Amino acid sequence: MTNTITRSYSRLARQALSYLGSLVRAGRIEKKMSMQELAERAGISRDMLYRIEKGDPRCEIGVVFELAAIVGIPLFDADTNAIQARHQELSARLALMPKAVHSPRKDVVDDF
Repeated sequence: MTNTITRSYSRLARQALSYLGSLVRAGRIEKKMSMQELAERAGISRDMLYRIEKGDPRCEIGVVFELAAIVGIPLFDADTNAIQARHQELSARLALMPKAVHSPRKDVVDDF
């Protein structure tokens, strides 16, 4: 028996997923690719592609990014050097931040 987690998504997340799925669908159609052709090229099932195009939030983000790349949707920047430079800048910023964030203890009594 498997436990299924019911997860809720914000309206913004659902809208963004729907939009991204529509972009994938439009890109596929503009490239004159059938669902089967794109699914095979990405190494996924046609059903998975259908769910991504419908904005299903349970699909793997890596697969969605790969589909976007195949159909030519620029998610961040089409220049891989620019993406790498931004990633390096972010890595430098993260190195200056604490390794972990802890919530303040609520059981501490302040008698002063």
